[in-house]
Amino acid sequence: MALEIIHYPHPTLRHVSRPLTRVDAELRRMVAEMFELMYEHEGVGLAANQVDLPYRLFVANPSGSPDDTEAEQVFINPVLSGGKGRVEGDEGCLSIPGVHGSVARHQKVKVEAYSLSGEQIAGEVEGFLARILQHETDHLDGTLFIDRLTPTQVAEIRDELEEFEIDFDSRRKVGELPTDEAIAARLAELEKLRT
Repeated sequence: MALEIIHYPHPTLRHVSRPLTRVDAELRRMVAEMFELMYEHEGVGLAANQVDLPYRLFVANPSGSPDDTEAEQVFINPVLSGGKGRVEGDEGCLSIPGVHGSVARHQKVKVEAYSLSGEQIAGEVEGFLARILQHETDHLDGTLFIDRLTPTQVAEIRDELEEFEIDFDSRRKVGELPTDEAIAARLAELEKLRT
């Protein structure tokens, strides 16, 4: 089944992802598809729950260019720690297209994760890549960038968010989207396969 990016307020975006214990050919295919979707939608990062998968993994390419394959990274079971410094920066999200806000993040973070080939990734990252890692790890914890905005900022984008909510509700009413219970059952089944 082809992956697609789900939009706010889809319940999977609030699902806390489970650590992966198994990487197989199917997961590699999903990762390749995630990169394709990320580039197609002009993103620099994409978390598994943004494509309706319950796995603790995300893909990233700070350049945003499909030609820059050297910059492509896959982070499996990422853990961030030791945040230093604070910096404000504009963020958007492929799951809330067209909505942006200024978010305070750490300037530097330490990351520990695994690559798709099973190699350990460990080190300190800073700047734009640090922002991407924090944004995508938030996704894996069921947190969206809009959750990090001030009440005033949220009020400024409230109308846009309501449009996404209305669209979601109307798609669910005509049967295009499953119930919360059906989504939860599907995620639980997928978790059994690889976590």
